[in-house]
Amino acid sequence: METQTVQNKRPGGRSAAVLNSVKVAVEELVQERGRERVTIPMVAERAGVNPTSVYRRWGDLQTMINDIATYRLDPSRPIPETGSLKSDLTAWAREIVEHYRNPTNAALLRGGAASAGETESDCTRNRRAEAGMMVQRYGTASPITPDEVLDHLVAPIIYRVIFLPWTLDETTADSLVDVLFANR
Repeated sequence: METQTVQNKRPGGRSAAVLNSVKVAVEELVQERGRERVTIPMVAERAGVNPTSVYRRWGDLQTMINDIATYRLDPSRPIPETGSLKSDLTAWAREIVEHYRNPTNAALLRGGAASAGETESDCTRNRRAEAGMMVQRYGTASPITPDEVLDHLVAPIIYRVIFLPWTLDETTADSLVDVLFANR
């Protein structure tokens, strides 16, 4: 008679646990020391992992910071669905603004932007997909395209996060959505 062995696996396994500890370490270190003073050896020590594990996954500090920055705004979270594209975009933009008003998230984005280079980042790709989902809900009745959402809503928020963080406030999202929908 054969016996079956059932293994209890941790959800996500060791890889997920290492990834989470590294992300927490990066966030803590950026908050404590500032993005420019964080190194991979520091992150590895704080996370309790070998630096080679970090280098193997990300290759360099800029790539790691970019990955951590884009991870923070979870692409699997529910997207607002209010029954109106303008209301959906307003709620979504408020969420993005609120997320980046957190100094640690803003520092991670600034660090990630420095490594974005000439290819589309995960952050941009995720925001484009979210904008596309919202616009697509309203079909041909939508007066706005996903690219217009990126150009006139997301880009100004990101610009402010990087260069004018003190200008992000409770009115930013609503004002940008109003401009996007003006004359439509």
